[in-house]
Amino acid sequence: MTADKAPPELDPVIHAQARLRVVAALNVLGDGDEMTFGSLKDLLGMTAGNLSVHLTKLEEAEYVRITKTHKGRTPVTYVALTRRGRLAFEDYTRAIRALLDPAGGTP
Repeated sequence: MTADKAPPELDPVIHAQARLRVVAALNVLGDGDEMTFGSLKDLLGMTAGNLSVHLTKLEEAEYVRITKTHKGRTPVTYVALTRRGRLAFEDYTRAIRALLDPAGGTP
């Protein structure tokens, strides 16, 4: 990185380790696809409370969409990455790559 060029900014909403893991996991899903809260919790090995707190932050930033419904009598919560969240994750990964390889070259 040259002295005259500032390092890229990292999105503080995504940069927290737990939220980065959430967004990365949801980014693998196709546009419009969603995952149950329980599946996401198990995949990431997080407690329900911890995941809930991080999803609230992501939802406030409009990076995820939370849908609460019922399957029969059982409540089910679905989580999906929004278009805004997908774009924010793309920007974040681009910024990380710029930090890791400031010359922009490939091996």
